[in-house]
Amino acid sequence: MTDLHTPAGGAPAPQPDPRGSRRRNTPKRRRPLRIVLLTLLVLLLAAGGGAYWMYSSIDGNIKAVDIEKALGDDRPEKLPTSGQNLLVLGSDSRAGANGDLAGGKVGGGRSDTALVVHVPEGRTEAVAVSIPRDTLVTRPECVRGDGSAAPSAQRVMFNSVYAQFGPACVVKTVESMSGVRLDHFLEIDFAGFKDLVDTIGGVTVDVKEPIDDKQSGLHLEAGPQRLDGTQSLAFVRTRHGVGDGSDLGRISLQQQFLIALLSEVKKQDLLGSPAKSYKIADSATKALTTDSALASLTALSEFGRSLNGVDPQNMETIMLPVAYDKKDPNRVVPAEPNATQLWKAIREDAEIPASAKKSPATGG
Repeated sequence: MTDLHTPAGGAPAPQPDPRGSRRRNTPKRRRPLRIVLLTLLVLLLAAGGGAYWMYSSIDGNIKAVDIEKALGDDRPEKLPTSGQNLLVLGSDSRAGANGDLAGGKVGGGRSDTALVVHVPEGRTEAVAVSIPRDTLVTRPECVRGDGSAAPSAQRVMFNSVYAQFGPACVVKTVESMSGVRLDHFLEIDFAGFKDLVDTIGGVTVDVKEPIDDKQSGLHLEAGPQRLDGTQSLAFVRTRHGVGDGSDLGRISLQQQFLIALLSEVKKQDLLGSPAKSYKIADSATKALTTDSALASLTALSEFGRSLNGVDPQNMETIMLPVAYDKKDPNRVVPAEPNATQLWKAIREDAEIPASAKKSPATGG
């Protein structure tokens, strides 16, 4: 995930805990896929209840990336029992409307959130693997914006892949490190995310401890707080105001906010208010970039229906097991054999062993 105040190339992050240890932070990491299902549900409602002009205006909001063309045939095999695998990115381009948001002075595009969502075929449960943006990975050969090839590189910070080469290279990097064939890609832009929160009238979160983060612009007292779009962005972005200041400590806040956002939308009478349904769908689709196969309301609706059997109560989020890098304790690397066990279980649609869910680096 991206530090909004640290250039994507890997400038120094906050120093490690001088006490030589970090508090273990083990929040419940459940039901993150709800935000994805929620988005698809909103789109489905708008597409099913609106006139053609409404459908076409919203449909035209969705941007597309031709992942199949960009990656070619050099990809992991699609196994018969692999179910559906979706890469969800939260992006922060720092261009246009994003430049007006807190921390907008940092240049370049970046991916702040990365989830590999696995939905087993014909089952009611799902799992989402969160990849910390500070993870050092081996980036495979990718194509630059001018069409030239960039050779593979080792010890590259995960979020810099998006910043330098775009979403197709992120998909290729995730497939390379995991061996998991990704069926679809969905990216949510933060400026559009802000508009979505404002459209529904804000989100209420329970702040466990006061947050005073000058870098993200977030200042909150402890207790229930009603956040508007700008405050919500600062809440999911903050890292210096929570835990030990590392990127890992921010994950629990993001999970808390996604659940609060879902709860807020569930309170809204979308079926009884076509106008509000349209406004929310319009805001959501303006924030979306997908692979070409999903780049329409029809395709998104069909994909949403294919997930109808998934029970949100049976969803789990797992942070990719990582350990602090021995050369640079401000970065993390996949922890072995845990990470390999996790990806193997997802590839084979098998039960994920408890050992694969343990991460030596917690950021608590």
